[in-house]
Amino acid sequence: MVAKKVMLGARLIQDGTITPDQLNDALEYQRRRIEESGRRIQLGTALVALGYCTDEDIANAMSRNTGYDLMSLNSNPLDMEAANLIAPDVAQRYHAIPVGFDGERLLVAMRNPNDLIAVDDLRLITGREIRPVIVSDDELAAVIEQFANLSSTVEATPDELDEKIPSFIEETDTADKPAVILTSQIINSAVRTGASDIHVEPQEKTLRIRFRIDGVLHEMMTQPMSIFPAVASRLKVLANMDIAERRVPQDGRATLKVDDRVIDLRVASLPSAYGEKITMRLLDRSARNITIDELGFPPNDKSRYMETVSRPYGFLLVTGPTGSGKSTTLYATLAQLNTPEKNVITLEDPIERRMNGLNQVQMNERAGMTFASGLRSILRSDPDIVMIGEIRDRETAKIAVEAALTGHFVLSTLHTNDASSAVTRLGEMGVEPFLTASSLVGVIAQRLVRVLCPRCKKAVVIPKEKMLATVPDFPFEPDENSVTVYQATGCLACNNTGYKGRRGVYEFLQVDEEIRNLILEHASNHEIQRVAMAHGMVTLRGDGFQKVRGGITSMEEMLRVIV
Repeated sequence: MVAKKVMLGARLIQDGTITPDQLNDALEYQRRRIEESGRRIQLGTALVALGYCTDEDIANAMSRNTGYDLMSLNSNPLDMEAANLIAPDVAQRYHAIPVGFDGERLLVAMRNPNDLIAVDDLRLITGREIRPVIVSDDELAAVIEQFANLSSTVEATPDELDEKIPSFIEETDTADKPAVILTSQIINSAVRTGASDIHVEPQEKTLRIRFRIDGVLHEMMTQPMSIFPAVASRLKVLANMDIAERRVPQDGRATLKVDDRVIDLRVASLPSAYGEKITMRLLDRSARNITIDELGFPPNDKSRYMETVSRPYGFLLVTGPTGSGKSTTLYATLAQLNTPEKNVITLEDPIERRMNGLNQVQMNERAGMTFASGLRSILRSDPDIVMIGEIRDRETAKIAVEAALTGHFVLSTLHTNDASSAVTRLGEMGVEPFLTASSLVGVIAQRLVRVLCPRCKKAVVIPKEKMLATVPDFPFEPDENSVTVYQATGCLACNNTGYKGRRGVYEFLQVDEEIRNLILEHASNHEIQRVAMAHGMVTLRGDGFQKVRGGITSMEEMLRVIV
């Protein structure tokens, strides 16, 4: 094993990819990892982790050292007939997966083609001679993960109220197995790919399955329409819905365990021309709560925002359309404010994330527990900080403003296009300008843009004249004649979308004395925005341009999200 390390390291030094000092750093990094975790990592993994080279550099060097062919899985799609010759757990165990055929031989992409035990085991399992090929580690990991997505089991678990929820596994003996397996595969695949929503849509001849990933819908599979009734019944039973009722919309919920993750599932059915469309929202209980530092605020706005939320009382609004990350911003803020000295109470519908130290209250309109009635009740529970999931009506808005005026810090959301419009919206809901001016301390408007995949994004230099012809307000420095931006291309790591993950784009309106006077004078949105910009506010579009310049997102994505 030592000779192999030196040979790979020597090859990379010979190619000029790394220096001898960097090789020594990587060997030391390997040693520390073994001491800390008891698990050995490969030299290539250490070099990539330290940023000294890329997975492609390692794959090229290994190909030249071993004599095995180098293959790009981006250019050569996975042959599912070959892949299905082994089980996903075998692929994960050996870090290898069949990708195609070479005559009678099986082409197997491997992390370590010199692993003779793995080659012999795969020969016995598949009944074919094995021809190893080398691929980069990140491509291999992405393909094995995609292959495994349709195999893991999904278990239904009792929810927090200890209600009995039927399990897929319990019903496989008496129900149609194809529908059980397909339903499990759909949910498992959605969780693995990071989807926020699943759309099960009956069409005239086929059943279409779509996932919303990073805010954009992707068609993942189609199935024969004949399986739809069984799939719909399975999902409705799981969500404790009436399977006999198909004429009216229904809502349900379930708590599932996928691998080691607990997932809350909100299910809605809607009668359509060819059957019930079923939409599922996935909420991962085990997802880590992100911090304010990770939200992506512009540096100046972040310091102003931290100053605003540190006040003992006031009214803070987060605005934007559905799916723009408002709840994430609120949870990150509550995590910052949540200390043993503070009594924090939230009113939510639904409770999207559970946080230790918060008193989180679920709304139940059928039982008369609305935002307005709940807010009245919690104000008698001695709160310091109150979070209201959404300002939906005049009564809730007025109580929230009054709570802010009586010594509470109140956070909530509102649906407006920009920060300054929130003032007008409160007025339309019946809140008097003097109340708004006295209570409002800040408004965030936000959107979510997809982040360019770091593996495949492509730099493009655009001349100033060409950029201004398509985007007239793009900010150029006086001496700039061109700008470098990045475009999406697509690879296995990002499912050929060109994007992986999302980042917030923000506009923070801090309410100071001059803004308060404008509110009292019934000033227009444009006037409030003009003064806020003069005081240092960066608009949504301005922050979007900064993220385009920084290579975080593409111009096309920014213009798609922000008008």
